[in-house]
Amino acid sequence: MNRRAVLRAALGAAAAGGLGGVLAGDLAHGRSGPNGLLRLASGEPTAFYAAFGGLLAEQLEATGSGLRCRVRTTAGSITNIELLRDGRADLGLVLTDTARAARGTGLFPRPVPLRAIGRVYETYLQFAVRADSPVRGVADLAGHPVSLGAVGSGAAHLGARLLRAAGLSPGTDVPVRHLRLADAAAALHSGTVVGLLVAGGVPLPTLSGLDRDPGLRFLPLADLLPGLAGGREGMAAAGLEEVTLPQSAYRSSAGVATVGVSNLLVCRPDLDPAVAGALARLLVRRASAFVPEHAVGAQFLDVRSLIGTGSVPLHPGAVAAYRSLHG
Repeated sequence: MNRRAVLRAALGAAAAGGLGGVLAGDLAHGRSGPNGLLRLASGEPTAFYAAFGGLLAEQLEATGSGLRCRVRTTAGSITNIELLRDGRADLGLVLTDTARAARGTGLFPRPVPLRAIGRVYETYLQFAVRADSPVRGVADLAGHPVSLGAVGSGAAHLGARLLRAAGLSPGTDVPVRHLRLADAAAALHSGTVVGLLVAGGVPLPTLSGLDRDPGLRFLPLADLLPGLAGGREGMAAAGLEEVTLPQSAYRSSAGVATVGVSNLLVCRPDLDPAVAGALARLLVRRASAFVPEHAVGAQFLDVRSLIGTGSVPLHPGAVAAYRSLHG
């Protein structure tokens, strides 16, 4: 029996008891939001956010609380904040770095008020290039076409800043395309681009396939962190830090120093406090069930780290839930 099957079996036993009762009580008396349905803006179908969204929907359904989740696949963090802003989503998964930009920057000319349910993951910036290319570092990308992530993704925003931190001008020194992951993988395989950037868990199945054919090399990114985040204080606020790709992730990833990016589950400030609290309790009590299959990346699903949401304040309903669990 694989790990996911074991988790599902354990959840089935638990959901009929304590957890289901807790959430059902939290969401009683019509306080579960419109029709008991939460709309979650996730990410690309083959990437990490969509996997989390599917797990969240499974876990909510298993509690029997009456609260349901409809997962919408998107380009990523920027699009998700726009959907929240426009009232077309109730929850969104976003890079902390992108959520920080929502306070009012070139990305979001008018501030978008956000509240966090919790800091759910740390994912990795993975800049993969073909193993047969001469590129060994970001500065070597001059003249080589790359994909920096789909329009609307947090990776696209970070990718342009990475190039600038390496002294390169996106679109001038480096031909840049903004492709969804599946299209970027096809372009790298055919040689149309020499590399692609993605923010996600590891190993990412799409990259694992490319690692087998044509073979990948992962670029070190950690030395660009100061220019990327604006100093140590900026790193903390943006949820960025130096991390090392796990040895078991890909064939050539061992010891590559890259950038870890924390990820938040966010909502609008007007989300019902009872719903925010129920979601926070679900994250704490079912932490192990929210790790996508095969992922070996770091996750933050415990009370101490869930509350570390950087520059994005926790929703009051989530604050009350965390306090009720651990004082």
